[in-house]
Amino acid sequence: MDTRRLILVLIFTFSSFMLWESWQKYNQPKPAANAVATTTPGSAAPTPSVSLQPGSTGSAAPVVSAAAIAPVGETFIVSTDLLKATISAQGGDLVELELLRYKEHGNKDKNFFLFEAKHQYMAQSGLIGEGLPTHRSIFKRVEGPTELAEGANELKIRLEADAADGVKVTKILTFKRGSYLVDVAWEIANGSAKAFAPHAYFQLQRNDVAPEGETMMVSTFTGPAVYTDAEKYQKIAFGDIASDKAKFAKTADNGWLAMVQHYFVSAWVPKDKTPREYYMRKLEGGNSFQAGLIVPVAEIAPGAKGETSVSLYAGPQEQAALKELSPGLDLVVDYGWLTVVAAPIFWALQAIHGIVGNWGWAIIVLTVILKGIFFPLSAASYKSMAKMKLLTPRLTQLKERFGDDKQRLNQEMMKMYQTEKVNPLGGCLPILVQIPVFIALYWVLLGAVEMRDAPWTMWIHDLASPDPYFILPVIMIISMFVQTKLNPTPPDPIQAKVMMAMPLIFGVMFLWFPAGLVLYWVVNNILSIAQQWQITRMIESGGKAANDAKA
Repeated sequence: MDTRRLILVLIFTFSSFMLWESWQKYNQPKPAANAVATTTPGSAAPTPSVSLQPGSTGSAAPVVSAAAIAPVGETFIVSTDLLKATISAQGGDLVELELLRYKEHGNKDKNFFLFEAKHQYMAQSGLIGEGLPTHRSIFKRVEGPTELAEGANELKIRLEADAADGVKVTKILTFKRGSYLVDVAWEIANGSAKAFAPHAYFQLQRNDVAPEGETMMVSTFTGPAVYTDAEKYQKIAFGDIASDKAKFAKTADNGWLAMVQHYFVSAWVPKDKTPREYYMRKLEGGNSFQAGLIVPVAEIAPGAKGETSVSLYAGPQEQAALKELSPGLDLVVDYGWLTVVAAPIFWALQAIHGIVGNWGWAIIVLTVILKGIFFPLSAASYKSMAKMKLLTPRLTQLKERFGDDKQRLNQEMMKMYQTEKVNPLGGCLPILVQIPVFIALYWVLLGAVEMRDAPWTMWIHDLASPDPYFILPVIMIISMFVQTKLNPTPPDPIQAKVMMAMPLIFGVMFLWFPAGLVLYWVVNNILSIAQQWQITRMIESGGKAANDAKA
C-alpha cells in the first residue's frame, strides 16, 4: 500500500469513526413512556435501606408517611450576582435556575435556564420519617431579604413546616456571592416525647429530552452520574433506569450524585465521611426521572435539635471549580476515550488564554506550539513526500512497463525506493500523530463550557458553534487543495481524482464542526503548506543540482 492509499484509508477511517460515534449517541434508545417505575412512585419520598440506619443497628427502615397531595405552592425569586433561583413553597424546591452569565443556545438575547419546566428539571429535598415533611409538603417562607445585598457574601432563605407530634422543621438555603453552590440544610426541633432518627433525601428530577443544540455531529451525554472512591465515575442512561438495568454504586461514605448535560451540571455533594445511599427511579406516567441520595440524621432526643446539610452545585462545568468542590466532579466534562490527551490540551489552552485573553488566539498559539513540537517529525515526512514527488515520473514509467505484472511492478518499485533511500510510508506519520490530537481537541472544544459563546474576531462570536458564514471551512478547503498540489501526483488517474476530491469531501463535513476546531485545522494547514513548500523547494533544488552534476 503506497502513501496516497494509506492517507485515504486514514481519512476515511477518521471520518467514519467521528460519524459513527455521533450517530451512536444521537440515536441511543429512549426509554418507553409506559415503562414501569423501578421503585416506589416518584411522588413519594424514597425509602432508605437497612444498611443506612444510624449506628448500623439493622433495625427496620423508618416508615414513609407521604404528606397529603398538595397543590403546587407559591413561588418567589432569589437573586445573586450569578443567578436567579425560583423557589416553590411546595417542598422548598428549586424549580427554576437562571444563569445570568450564560445565554440560550438559540437566542443570545435571553439568559440560559438550567432548572426549568420545559425539561421538568428541578432540585428537590425532604425528610424521611413518620409525619415529617417531604418535597410535596407546603412550607412557609420566613420573612427576609431575597436579594444578595451589596457587600454581603451570602444570603440565607428560611422555610418552615410543622410535622406531627410538635416537631418543627426548618429548611435553610444558603446562596453565596460569586458561586453556583447552594447549601441546603435541615434543622429539626424535636418537640415530641420520644427520640427519633430521621433521614434526609436530596434528589434531582429531569426528563430524558436532550438540551437544545444537540445534533448528530454534536451529541453529548445527558443523564445522571454517580462518583465514589471505589467505583469511580459512572454514567447511567435513562433507558437503563427505566428497564431496571442501571448499575451504579448504591452506598458509600464519599462521592456525589449529579445530573449531567452539555456544558452544565447539577450535583448533590454531601460532606465527606457521611454515610449515603444513592437511588434512581422513573416516575410513573411520563418520561421524567429522579436521581438522588439519602443521608441519615443522628438520633434527636426529646427537646433537642438535629441538623444535616448537603451542598448543591448547579451551574457551568467549570473544571477548576468542580475539581476544588469534590474529587472527581470535574469528570463530568467528558472528553471521551482520549481524556489523557484532551486534559493536557485544555490545560495548555487555559494557560495560553490567561496570557492572550482570547480563546481564538489561544487556539492559534497552541497550534503553532504543537506544530513546533512535531516539526522534526513533519520535516522528515515532507522530505519523504518531496522525494516521492521527484520519483513520480519514474514510477509512471515503471507502471507503463510492468502494468500487467503486479509482482514485478512491486519488486521494481521497492528496488527504486531502496536505491533512492525513500520510505513510501514516511509521509503518513504526522497524520497518524495528529489524528489523536485532532480528536482530543474536538472533544475539548465540544465539552469545555469556557468555549461556549467565546468570540474570536469579526464574524466568529462562538468558537463552540459552526462558522455562521462558512468562511473558515472554505479557507480550509482551499488550503487542503494547495497541500494536494504540493504532494506527489498519484500515477493512477482514478486515485489522482479521488485525492483531488478529498479536500471538498472533508471540507463539507467541517461545515458543521465547531469554528474553533476549523480554526485549528486552517492554521495547521497554513503552517504545513509553508513548511512543505520550503522543504520541497530545497529537495527539488538539490535533485536538480545532482542531475546537473551527473550531466
